[in-house]
Amino acid sequence: MHRDVAARLTLSVSEPATLVFSVAVAADYRPTAEQLSITQHGAAVEATEVQDLHGTRLHRVEAGPGELVLEYAATIEGRLQPAGSDPADLIRYTRPSRYAESDSLAPTAAAEFAGLDAHADLLVSVASWVGTRLTWVSGSSLPTDGATRTLLAREGVCRDFVHLTVALLRGLNVPARLVSVYAPGLDPMDFHAVAEAWVDGAWRVVDATTLAPRGSLVRIATGRDAADTAFLTVLSGRAELVDMEVTAVADVLPDDDVTELVSIG
Repeated sequence: MHRDVAARLTLSVSEPATLVFSVAVAADYRPTAEQLSITQHGAAVEATEVQDLHGTRLHRVEAGPGELVLEYAATIEGRLQPAGSDPADLIRYTRPSRYAESDSLAPTAAAEFAGLDAHADLLVSVASWVGTRLTWVSGSSLPTDGATRTLLAREGVCRDFVHLTVALLRGLNVPARLVSVYAPGLDPMDFHAVAEAWVDGAWRVVDATTLAPRGSLVRIATGRDAADTAFLTVLSGRAELVDMEVTAVADVLPDDDVTELVSIG
């Protein structure tokens, strides 16, 4: 499979700021072509790359006031083997987290999915349950909304679908986490987020939105929830996102049978 991904972010920096971007594909991909440029006032801005868990690549920038533009592009040939795990992962991703309050939602998960073990049927059931109870509505949620508030509101965007999915799975003692991705076939095109659950010895994709084929996804960042995977974090100072363009295309968009176990590759 051949995949091309790109992103262009324009920010307005109103006072000196420390920014962290998470837009580069995960380290394991080793793109055949890759370019990252950050400019301000027509001059290049230096970025320091820091690698986080699971190959997540963060780019830290010190920016002065003015318009700042980040442009990223990568070409990926082929697919990776499914991501592995270690004992710490399976503990970390079964605990409650900031946006996935699995301790609060465990009674709901137990009542709705009683009798289902951690295999494909459970993932299909959880994805279907979340997908039929939430409506995808652009701009409907706040950055501070977690899984519980999303369930009460009955609407959200991809990260909200993921937080609820992850919280329910963790409430059933299934390790689950959030992955930000480039998603060829996504409509409307944007950065996307999906869940991964540890089932049958591998991390399996769970996407209650069904907005893009799971086999086309390209991993960017992996973590407990959106707090670990945001494409932009303002650590200090003030900066606002003015414009964003994301593209992700593949030479072949695979069929996606929701009853099959699929891993990001």
